[in-house]
Amino acid sequence: MILCDTNVIVDLLTDSPWAGWVASQFEDYAKEHEFAINPIIYAEVSVPFPSADSFELSLATHELVRLDLPWEAAFLAGKVFHAYRQRGGPKTSPLPDFFIGAHAQVSGLILLTRDGSSYRTYFPTIQLVVPR
Repeated sequence: MILCDTNVIVDLLTDSPWAGWVASQFEDYAKEHEFAINPIIYAEVSVPFPSADSFELSLATHELVRLDLPWEAAFLAGKVFHAYRQRGGPKTSPLPDFFIGAHAQVSGLILLTRDGSSYRTYFPTIQLVVPR
């Protein structure tokens, strides 16, 4: 299963410059994998939509499995956030990317993202699908 990062879902739902790349990844990987989102990704992508119904309508055209965030991933996100802060990271609360990366790692999911560098730094064991 492939967990889709927030930027990938935004690209999928908009006319972004990356929409073609995302569409080709969906086409290439759909033969062997399902695509998924979690509550963190759902929350981030939902921001510009005026209602939950309008957001659900936009998601309905894409087959996305909705996964719960494992408690183990929340724990790992906290630990990785702590390492980030120790390295001088400026944020004061865990960033969504830490939850997304931790979810992919503890659940053995592939992560489809355009932002491979931070995931490689903090989650070096997850398999990433990123632009070349």
